[in-house]
Amino acid sequence: MTLKAILFDMDGTLVDSESAHFACWNDILTPYGVSYDETTFCQQFSGRPTLDAAIAVVEQYQLDVSPQSLADAKYAAFGQFVTTQLPALMPYAQEVLQAVKQSGLKMALVTGSARHEAYPILKGYGFFDYFDCVVTKDDVHRPKPSGEPYQRALDILTITADEAIAVEDTHTGVTAAFNARVQVVAITNQYTQHHDLQNATKRIENLRELWKWVQSKL
Repeated sequence: MTLKAILFDMDGTLVDSESAHFACWNDILTPYGVSYDETTFCQQFSGRPTLDAAIAVVEQYQLDVSPQSLADAKYAAFGQFVTTQLPALMPYAQEVLQAVKQSGLKMALVTGSARHEAYPILKGYGFFDYFDCVVTKDDVHRPKPSGEPYQRALDILTITADEAIAVEDTHTGVTAAFNARVQVVAITNQYTQHHDLQNATKRIENLRELWKWVQSKL
């Protein structure tokens, strides 16, 4: 394989956004008498599409509200959140993005987040210049765990699946890359370390170790 590009997930991979997602969900669910502790919620829902999470909550608590309306409220709440405060970066995110860019490899961001959720984060950290393309859930018909987001990134970069490596942190993300036939490296966090990641090519501790591994392949 001749490696030409690295395709990065965003939430939980480049930015530590799970706490922010939880806070938004908590605000939305409180009026319905539903509350979670952060660890339980994030372990259950990290990486799952927003509508899937809404469906699960409505079914579990028999809520008199449509899952779609809950999902729409969550999209709006997180979009508003990131316009005023940025989630913290994951360890080594900035230095690794800079190193990959300087190496001449292409880079794509492939996220399950909506455009209005992802763009404020990318703009806030000045990350747009790093990426040759950005694919959000709004850019595809079938978001993760479908392979369509990764296939779209490959098409934009004009490369094949065997010329790229994906970097993910959840079962949903790993499955999406696998479905696009892209080798995927899993870097888990405290909420996703027990996810089913059997389709990952490799599990690595952090982004710095990822870059060392990639360099060994060049």
